[in-house]
Amino acid sequence: MKIRAAVLSKMGLPAPYAESRPLAIEEIELDPPGDGEVLVRIRAAGLCHSDLSVINGDRPRPTPMALGHEAAAEVLECGRGVTDLAPGDHVVLVFVPSCGHCLPCMEGRPALCEPGAAANTAGTLLSGAHRLHAHGHDVHHHIGVSAFADHAVVSRNSCVKVDPTLPFDEAALFGCAVLTGVGAVINTAKVSAGSSVAVVGLGGVGLNALLGARACGARQIVAVDLHEDKLALARELGATEAVNARGADVVQQVKDLTGGGVDFAFEMAGSVQAMELAYRITRRGGTTVTAGLPHPEQRWALQQVHLVGEERTVKGSYIGSCVPVRDMPRYIARYRR
Repeated sequence: MKIRAAVLSKMGLPAPYAESRPLAIEEIELDPPGDGEVLVRIRAAGLCHSDLSVINGDRPRPTPMALGHEAAAEVLECGRGVTDLAPGDHVVLVFVPSCGHCLPCMEGRPALCEPGAAANTAGTLLSGAHRLHAHGHDVHHHIGVSAFADHAVVSRNSCVKVDPTLPFDEAALFGCAVLTGVGAVINTAKVSAGSSVAVVGLGGVGLNALLGARACGARQIVAVDLHEDKLALARELGATEAVNARGADVVQQVKDLTGGGVDFAFEMAGSVQAMELAYRITRRGGTTVTAGLPHPEQRWALQQVHLVGEERTVKGSYIGSCVPVRDMPRYIARYRR
């Protein structure tokens, strides 16, 4: 079938993108679903920083590529072997199509699926197939989803069935921003009631981390960002303190507010500078978690003697260390309460 999709032809073109035009809405061919795959109609899609990271070259991917990964959709057709979904079902799409058989999957860590990661890097579906084509050539899939389109074919394992009464535009956010932000707090860090928390970077993922900290019963939540409008929104959502990162001696400000640093600091900006700040505002014995994805060549250094002598913990968090079929219904239920 013919579909319309936002196709990236070349990475790394200069901003502003309104002038360089790295994306174009094109009519391309979409194959029917293969074994274990599903044809969906995209009903809502969010624009995530991970999409921008492909456009600007921070996350190298093959081109041409149909972008978009945070989405909610309606099932239209199921390929052979898909027996637990049916046309008309509402689904949220997940951008790591876990195989269920590799070691991380068997350990209950589908976000780290090895075949899923390899497929995403190659721009294919989990099966290794390309279902998108244009001008006689393959068009690559964006992390198994390619949601900036009116239709998509995805792996069954990229779909989480959701309540059809949840609006599509709300459901889409659970595919990335909510799983990543809330999951980093609940699953990766395991924040406990009464803890102190700082969130550095208040985009969609950071604000969801803030909400996750509230849900865990954190007694103190410090929001840190460069922009006053984001800090104001963070206060509305439950931050107990807000600190502008453009201010003087931000580290000392946070330490003064928290009595020496926070138990858990979350870097949610995809910036080495933000990571350095998050680490420095973490107290002795505390935990620093990063869910940001800077350019792969960027490096962050720390003093090993402090890591050891202060018993620090540094963790990475990908998709909030989530098991989507388990966690997404829980997060939706919390949201709807």
